[in-house]
Amino acid sequence: MAKGYHENRERIETLNSFGKSISKRAGFKCEWCESKEGLRVWDYQADQSPTMDMLALLCQRCCDWADGRKADPQELRSIRNALWSNIPAVAEGAARVLAQCREPWAREAIEESFIDDAVKAALLK
Repeated sequence: MAKGYHENRERIETLNSFGKSISKRAGFKCEWCESKEGLRVWDYQADQSPTMDMLALLCQRCCDWADGRKADPQELRSIRNALWSNIPAVAEGAARVLAQCREPWAREAIEESFIDDAVKAALLK
């Protein structure tokens, strides 16, 4: 089998090893919208080694948004509170999704958040 297949399988196993810890941290609900349905670990920076700060527990809808599915701006209001998390995967991941909707309220929420200024600048350019 190809090297890429084994690396991917190893990464999935590593992500799964964080599952219990991430679920406990999240209170067994989506860290963006607080849904309790269809939860799974989402990898914020798949090009780096996974850490607790770079993983989030998200519901299927939020995972879809994180993976690029477009959303109605009104739907995205449900993830606005995630911007104030001290976990980068939660706050920065939600900010990345909100920045794509280009609504004034989303931009304002990102600007007011505690997210690193360099990350904010990149998202709001």
